[in-house]
Amino acid sequence: MTVPPAIEAEIRRLFFAEHWKVGTIARQLDVHHDVVRRVLGLLPPPEATGPRAQRLDPYREFIAAQLKDYPRLRATRLFDMIRPRGYRGSVRTLRRWVAHVRPAPQAEVFLRLQPLPGEQAQIDWAHVGTIPVPGGERSLWVFLMVLAYSRALWAELVFELTTDSLCRSLVRATTWMGGSARQWLFDNPKTVVLERHGDAARFHPDLLDLAGHYHVQPRLCAVGKGNQKGRVERAVRYLRERCFAGRRITDLATGNRELARFLEEIALPRPHPVFKDRSVADVLVEERRQLLPLPATPAATDRVLSVAADKTASVRFDTNLYSVPPAAAGKTLTLVASDTRVRLVEGALEVAHHPRCWGRRQVIELPEHRAEILRLKRAAQELKGRDRLRALLPSIDALYARWIEAGRSLRHMTAFANRLLDLYGEAIFTHAVTEILQRGLHDPGALAQLCEQQRRAHARPVPIEIAVPSHVPDRDVIPHNLEDYDDPPQR
Repeated sequence: MTVPPAIEAEIRRLFFAEHWKVGTIARQLDVHHDVVRRVLGLLPPPEATGPRAQRLDPYREFIAAQLKDYPRLRATRLFDMIRPRGYRGSVRTLRRWVAHVRPAPQAEVFLRLQPLPGEQAQIDWAHVGTIPVPGGERSLWVFLMVLAYSRALWAELVFELTTDSLCRSLVRATTWMGGSARQWLFDNPKTVVLERHGDAARFHPDLLDLAGHYHVQPRLCAVGKGNQKGRVERAVRYLRERCFAGRRITDLATGNRELARFLEEIALPRPHPVFKDRSVADVLVEERRQLLPLPATPAATDRVLSVAADKTASVRFDTNLYSVPPAAAGKTLTLVASDTRVRLVEGALEVAHHPRCWGRRQVIELPEHRAEILRLKRAAQELKGRDRLRALLPSIDALYARWIEAGRSLRHMTAFANRLLDLYGEAIFTHAVTEILQRGLHDPGALAQLCEQQRRAHARPVPIEIAVPSHVPDRDVIPHNLEDYDDPPQR
């Protein structure tokens, strides 16, 4: 039992100065007799005993030899090795011993480097969340390029981490910086390096083509040595804390506009971490003079692959279906895709082009392709008429649900809605359907009235060839004397 230093001093004073007995001191200070004897040095010395034999003793040399060759060997693996050799102790005992004797790793010493202007650009990605898209959601990534000397940062939000996306971002970043650094430093993702053994690496051929176009040397960090591209790693942290923290990104275009504004208004004017009296923008002006000039023609970064058009005159790309003319069904086409556009080519002829859809499992169909199929498949007129309405206004499905609940004929309602679409045009029809859904209505007469109100509000005439169908015969309209309407009816 231990006692405070003040009690020990009082015990020694009472014993040596006042000559109190041990029992009297113990009672007076409310401590045990052995505590008094220990403080006064009156306890007999402990009996010498030899070290306690442990079950682990015969295996300590073996364990030490294994840890010398393999310092990171786990205790459970050592347990599996000594168990067949006769060890009968617990793995807990082994863990305590291994933690005591494992060689401590030698701390790595880093060399501080200051690259030359225009010498190196560091590239990386970071995951910043997900975005809901039609049919599901997509992961959102930010691509970063940092000039190692000036710390100038360029970044953009992307949906994919393919080599095509990497090449597009590299071209945009290099164009924004006004030139290219002599080295591009990457980590070791599959989009960059296909195989690596030690210092030998096989880069992706598309990346090599792009690097050759810009006269740049691609380089890789050592495996597990992310500190070698510390400038871009620090830029990732900077964006997470200053740009993306507390910011909700709802769509890619808006997110990239906000990111570009942040880079221009906050990231560039920030103080340079080395040249304290200058901003990053000031140092970038100096470094741009040392960058490699841009080539005369930009590099091609579109993704090109062969696709087969199925029997529904559609091709599948990135989980989505894109329509082609019915004549191309069953043929093998060439798909050329950027991040904004999808083109389908047969030989030298472009057969179709669409905006790039980033949704999942969506059907992107051009009206002229559907009209051609309708012409070939007259029997499917009603269903295709409904598809025409759905392609123009997906929310019309809610109106169809109300028609079903009201017991209306979907065939008649589809024909009626297509008639209104032909009569008033897409803009007026879309506005009318949206308003009738907001009001909770479903009556076709109300839909027609809303279309007419919109037509009058915009002062748009109804085409006579639509208002009066071709089957109505020409007739002379005999005018009446309007004064007769004022006379009372004769009995």
